[in-house]
Amino acid sequence: MAKTMTAMSPRASALDQFRLDGRIAFVSGAAGHLGRAMTLALAQAGAEVVVNGRNDARLEEFESELKSAGHRVTRAAFDVADITVSRRFFAGLARLDILVNNAISMMPKPFAALEPGDFDETYRSAVTASFEAVRAALPALRAGVAAAGEASVINIASMYGAVSPDKRIYSKPEQASPFHYGPAKAALLQLTRHLAAELGPEHIRVNALVPGPFPRGEVAANDPGFAQRLADRTMLHRTGRPEEIGGPLLFLASQASSFVTGSALAADGGWAAW
Repeated sequence: MAKTMTAMSPRASALDQFRLDGRIAFVSGAAGHLGRAMTLALAQAGAEVVVNGRNDARLEEFESELKSAGHRVTRAAFDVADITVSRRFFAGLARLDILVNNAISMMPKPFAALEPGDFDETYRSAVTASFEAVRAALPALRAGVAAAGEASVINIASMYGAVSPDKRIYSKPEQASPFHYGPAKAALLQLTRHLAAELGPEHIRVNALVPGPFPRGEVAANDPGFAQRLADRTMLHRTGRPEEIGGPLLFLASQASSFVTGSALAADGGWAAW
Protein backbone atom coordinates (compact mmCIF):
# COMPACT_ATOMS: atom_id res chain seq x y z
CA MET A 1 0.00 0.00 0.00
CA ALA A 2 1.33 3.41 -0.94
CA LYS A 3 2.23 5.62 1.99
CA THR A 4 -0.49 8.13 2.76
CA MET A 5 0.57 11.74 3.22
CA THR A 6 0.17 12.98 6.76
CA ALA A 7 -1.70 16.09 7.82
CA MET A 8 1.61 17.98 7.98
CA SER A 9 2.64 17.19 4.42
CA PRO A 10 3.15 20.31 2.28
CA ARG A 11 2.69 18.30 -0.90
CA ALA A 12 -1.05 17.71 -0.62
CA SER A 13 -3.16 20.12 -2.67
CA ALA A 14 -6.39 21.50 -1.27
CA LEU A 15 -8.42 18.94 -3.20
CA ASP A 16 -6.07 16.08 -2.35
CA GLN A 17 -6.65 16.74 1.34
CA PHE A 18 -10.24 15.56 0.94
CA ARG A 19 -9.16 12.16 -0.42
CA LEU A 20 -9.39 9.12 1.84
CA ASP A 21 -7.44 6.59 -0.19
CA GLY A 22 -6.00 3.88 2.05
CA ARG A 23 -8.20 4.92 5.00
CA ILE A 24 -10.62 2.64 6.83
CA ALA A 25 -13.92 4.05 8.08
CA PHE A 26 -16.71 2.69 10.27
CA VAL A 27 -20.26 4.08 10.07
CA SER A 28 -23.00 3.03 12.49
CA GLY A 29 -26.55 3.30 11.25
CA ALA A 30 -25.05 3.14 7.77
CA ALA A 31 -28.16 2.01 5.91
CA GLY A 32 -30.38 4.74 7.36
CA HIS A 33 -31.67 7.94 5.78
CA LEU A 34 -28.50 10.03 6.22
CA GLY A 35 -26.23 7.09 6.97
CA ARG A 36 -26.38 5.98 3.35
CA ALA A 37 -25.33 9.41 2.07
CA MET A 38 -22.48 9.64 4.59
CA THR A 39 -21.23 6.16 3.74
CA LEU A 40 -21.34 6.89 0.02
CA ALA A 41 -19.34 10.10 0.47
CA LEU A 42 -16.60 8.27 2.36
CA ALA A 43 -16.50 5.48 -0.22
CA GLN A 44 -16.39 7.88 -3.16
CA ALA A 45 -13.43 9.64 -1.53
CA GLY A 46 -11.53 6.36 -1.55
CA ALA A 47 -12.11 4.94 1.92
CA GLU A 48 -12.81 1.32 2.69
CA VAL A 49 -16.04 1.50 4.69
CA VAL A 50 -17.35 -0.87 7.33
CA VAL A 51 -21.13 -0.49 7.31
CA ASN A 52 -22.92 -1.18 10.58
CA GLY A 53 -26.53 -1.54 11.65
CA ARG A 54 -28.93 -3.91 13.34
CA ASN A 55 -30.76 -5.08 10.22
CA ASP A 56 -28.42 -7.47 8.42
CA ALA A 57 -30.67 -7.89 5.38
CA ARG A 58 -30.83 -4.14 4.86
CA LEU A 59 -27.09 -3.85 5.31
CA GLU A 60 -26.42 -6.66 2.87
CA GLU A 61 -28.51 -4.92 0.22
CA PHE A 62 -26.62 -1.67 0.78
CA GLU A 63 -23.28 -3.47 0.73
CA SER A 64 -24.19 -5.02 -2.61
CA GLU A 65 -25.08 -1.58 -4.05
CA LEU A 66 -21.76 -0.13 -2.96
CA LYS A 67 -19.73 -3.04 -4.27
CA SER A 68 -21.56 -2.89 -7.60
CA ALA A 69 -20.41 0.72 -7.86
CA GLY A 70 -16.81 -0.37 -7.32
CA HIS A 71 -16.43 0.65 -3.70
CA ARG A 72 -14.63 -1.30 -0.98
CA VAL A 73 -17.04 -2.17 1.79
CA THR A 74 -17.56 -4.79 4.48
CA ARG A 75 -20.64 -5.47 6.58
CA ALA A 76 -20.81 -5.63 10.38
CA ALA A 77 -24.33 -6.25 11.62
CA PHE A 78 -24.70 -5.65 15.35
CA ASP A 79 -26.26 -3.20 17.77
CA VAL A 80 -23.67 -0.66 18.93
CA ALA A 81 -25.76 -0.22 22.09
CA ASP A 82 -24.89 -3.83 22.99
CA ILE A 83 -21.69 -2.79 24.73
CA THR A 84 -20.24 -6.29 25.05
CA VAL A 85 -20.63 -7.00 21.35
CA SER A 86 -19.38 -3.53 20.41
CA ARG A 87 -16.24 -3.87 22.52
CA ARG A 88 -15.50 -7.26 21.02
CA PHE A 89 -15.88 -5.96 17.47
CA PHE A 90 -13.70 -2.87 17.85
CA ALA A 91 -11.05 -4.77 19.79
CA GLY A 92 -10.72 -7.02 16.74
CA LEU A 93 -9.90 -4.21 14.32
CA ALA A 94 -6.26 -3.84 13.34
CA ARG A 95 -6.67 -0.29 12.07
CA LEU A 96 -9.34 2.39 11.95
CA ASP A 97 -8.96 5.91 10.58
CA ILE A 98 -12.51 7.27 10.74
CA LEU A 99 -15.23 6.42 13.24
CA VAL A 100 -18.70 7.83 12.54
CA ASN A 101 -21.12 7.44 15.45
CA ASN A 102 -24.45 7.87 13.71
CA ALA A 103 -26.79 5.25 15.19
CA ILE A 104 -29.57 6.04 17.65
CA SER A 105 -32.42 3.88 18.97
CA MET A 106 -35.60 5.75 19.76
CA MET A 107 -39.30 5.04 19.86
CA PRO A 108 -41.13 8.33 19.11
CA LYS A 109 -43.74 9.01 21.77
CA PRO A 110 -45.78 12.05 22.82
CA PHE A 111 -44.92 13.94 26.00
CA ALA A 112 -47.52 12.24 28.20
CA ALA A 113 -46.58 8.71 27.13
CA LEU A 114 -42.83 8.89 27.76
CA GLU A 115 -41.33 6.50 30.30
CA PRO A 116 -37.89 6.64 31.98
CA GLY A 117 -36.86 3.65 29.92
CA ASP A 118 -37.35 5.65 26.72
CA PHE A 119 -34.76 8.16 27.87
CA ASP A 120 -32.44 5.36 28.97
CA GLU A 121 -32.57 3.62 25.58
CA THR A 122 -31.99 6.79 23.60
CA TYR A 123 -29.14 8.03 25.78
CA ARG A 124 -27.46 4.62 25.78
CA SER A 125 -27.60 4.25 22.00
CA ALA A 126 -26.49 7.81 21.20
CA VAL A 127 -24.09 8.71 24.01
CA THR A 128 -22.94 5.66 25.96
CA ALA A 129 -22.54 3.58 22.79
CA SER A 130 -20.49 6.33 21.13
CA PHE A 131 -18.21 6.63 24.14
CA GLU A 132 -17.71 2.88 24.35
CA ALA A 133 -17.05 2.61 20.61
CA VAL A 134 -14.33 5.26 20.80
CA ARG A 135 -12.72 3.71 23.86
CA ALA A 136 -12.81 0.18 22.44
CA ALA A 137 -11.50 1.39 19.08
CA LEU A 138 -8.53 3.29 20.55
CA PRO A 139 -5.89 0.68 19.60
CA ALA A 140 -7.21 0.64 16.03
CA LEU A 141 -7.40 4.45 15.90
CA ARG A 142 -3.83 4.66 17.19
CA ALA A 143 -2.81 2.33 14.37
CA GLY A 144 -4.51 4.75 11.99
CA VAL A 145 -2.48 7.61 13.46
CA ALA A 146 0.72 5.60 13.07
CA ALA A 147 -0.07 4.95 9.41
CA ALA A 148 -1.53 8.29 8.30
CA GLY A 149 -0.60 10.85 10.95
CA GLU A 150 -4.10 11.31 12.38
CA ALA A 151 -7.49 9.72 12.94
CA SER A 152 -10.96 11.24 13.08
CA VAL A 153 -14.05 10.56 15.17
CA ILE A 154 -17.32 12.17 14.06
CA ASN A 155 -20.39 12.13 16.28
CA ILE A 156 -23.65 12.81 14.48
CA ALA A 157 -25.66 15.19 16.67
CA SER A 158 -28.70 17.32 15.76
CA MET A 159 -29.85 20.91 15.71
CA TYR A 160 -32.19 19.85 18.53
CA GLY A 161 -29.15 19.20 20.68
CA ALA A 162 -28.52 22.96 20.52
CA VAL A 163 -31.97 24.57 20.22
CA SER A 164 -35.48 23.55 21.14
CA PRO A 165 -38.19 22.68 18.59
CA ASP A 166 -40.47 25.46 17.43
CA LYS A 167 -43.89 24.01 18.27
CA ARG A 168 -45.58 26.29 15.72
CA ILE A 169 -44.07 24.17 12.95
CA TYR A 170 -45.38 20.86 14.21
CA SER A 171 -49.15 20.96 13.85
CA LYS A 172 -49.52 17.23 14.47
CA PRO A 173 -48.22 15.56 17.66
CA GLU A 174 -46.52 12.78 15.70
CA GLN A 175 -44.42 15.35 13.80
CA ALA A 176 -42.79 16.89 16.85
CA SER A 177 -39.22 16.10 17.87
CA PRO A 178 -39.50 13.70 20.85
CA PHE A 179 -38.41 14.93 24.26
CA HIS A 180 -35.88 12.10 24.66
CA TYR A 181 -34.10 12.89 21.36
CA GLY A 182 -32.76 16.43 21.80
CA PRO A 183 -31.34 15.91 25.31
CA ALA A 184 -29.41 12.83 24.13
CA LYS A 185 -27.98 14.75 21.18
CA ALA A 186 -27.02 17.62 23.49
CA ALA A 187 -25.11 15.16 25.66
CA LEU A 188 -23.40 13.84 22.54
CA LEU A 189 -22.17 17.36 21.75
CA GLN A 190 -20.60 17.65 25.20
CA LEU A 191 -19.13 14.16 24.94
CA THR A 192 -17.50 15.31 21.70
CA ARG A 193 -15.72 18.15 23.51
CA HIS A 194 -14.53 15.90 26.32
CA LEU A 195 -13.22 13.26 23.91
CA ALA A 196 -11.49 15.91 21.81
CA ALA A 197 -9.63 17.17 24.89
CA GLU A 198 -8.71 13.65 25.94
CA LEU A 199 -7.52 12.37 22.56
CA GLY A 200 -6.08 15.52 20.98
CA PRO A 201 -2.53 14.81 22.21
CA GLU A 202 -2.70 11.49 20.36
CA HIS A 203 -3.64 13.21 17.07
CA ILE A 204 -7.15 11.74 17.19
CA ARG A 205 -9.57 14.50 16.30
CA VAL A 206 -13.15 14.39 17.61
CA ASN A 207 -15.88 16.59 16.13
CA ALA A 208 -19.65 16.66 15.89
CA LEU A 209 -21.68 17.06 12.73
CA VAL A 210 -24.98 18.77 13.48
CA PRO A 211 -27.65 18.17 10.81
CA GLY A 212 -30.74 20.31 10.55
CA PRO A 213 -33.96 19.45 8.67
CA PHE A 214 -33.31 16.58 6.27
CA PRO A 215 -36.83 15.11 5.92
CA ARG A 216 -37.43 11.92 4.04
CA GLY A 217 -38.98 12.25 0.61
CA GLU A 218 -42.35 10.99 1.74
CA VAL A 219 -42.73 13.92 4.15
CA ALA A 220 -43.25 16.40 1.32
CA ALA A 221 -45.55 13.98 -0.47
CA ASN A 222 -47.70 13.20 2.56
CA ASP A 223 -47.78 16.64 4.19
CA PRO A 224 -46.53 19.41 1.88
CA GLY A 225 -47.62 22.09 4.35
CA PHE A 226 -45.36 20.67 7.06
CA ALA A 227 -42.48 20.35 4.60
CA GLN A 228 -42.92 23.98 3.64
CA ARG A 229 -42.94 25.12 7.29
CA LEU A 230 -39.65 23.31 7.80
CA ALA A 231 -38.21 24.94 4.70
CA ASP A 232 -39.36 28.42 5.72
CA ARG A 233 -37.65 28.08 9.10
CA THR A 234 -34.19 27.88 7.48
CA MET A 235 -32.24 30.86 6.17
CA LEU A 236 -32.08 29.19 2.75
CA HIS A 237 -35.86 28.61 2.69
CA ARG A 238 -35.50 24.95 1.86
CA THR A 239 -34.72 21.68 3.59
CA GLY A 240 -31.58 19.64 3.11
CA ARG A 241 -31.09 16.87 0.58
CA PRO A 242 -29.40 13.69 1.89
CA GLU A 243 -26.42 14.09 -0.44
CA GLU A 244 -25.72 17.49 1.13
CA ILE A 245 -24.57 15.84 4.36
CA GLY A 246 -21.71 14.13 2.53
CA GLY A 247 -19.56 17.24 2.04
CA PRO A 248 -19.51 18.35 5.68
CA LEU A 249 -18.84 14.78 6.79
CA LEU A 250 -15.99 14.40 4.30
CA PHE A 251 -14.44 17.64 5.55
CA LEU A 252 -14.39 16.39 9.14
CA ALA A 253 -13.20 12.91 8.14
CA SER A 254 -10.30 14.07 6.00
CA GLN A 255 -7.05 15.97 6.37
CA ALA A 256 -8.86 19.05 5.06
CA SER A 257 -9.90 19.58 8.71
CA SER A 258 -6.54 18.60 10.23
CA PHE A 259 -6.60 21.55 12.68
CA VAL A 260 -10.26 21.13 13.61
CA THR A 261 -11.23 19.29 16.78
CA GLY A 262 -13.77 19.74 19.55
CA SER A 263 -16.06 21.55 17.11
CA ALA A 264 -19.73 21.24 16.16
CA LEU A 265 -20.22 21.77 12.44
CA ALA A 266 -23.80 22.76 11.63
CA ALA A 267 -25.37 21.62 8.37
CA ASP A 268 -28.81 23.09 9.01
CA GLY A 269 -29.45 25.80 6.44
CA GLY A 270 -28.96 28.40 9.15
CA TRP A 271 -31.75 27.00 11.36
CA ALA A 272 -29.89 27.47 14.66
CA ALA A 273 -28.30 30.80 13.71
CA TRP A 274 -31.45 32.94 13.79
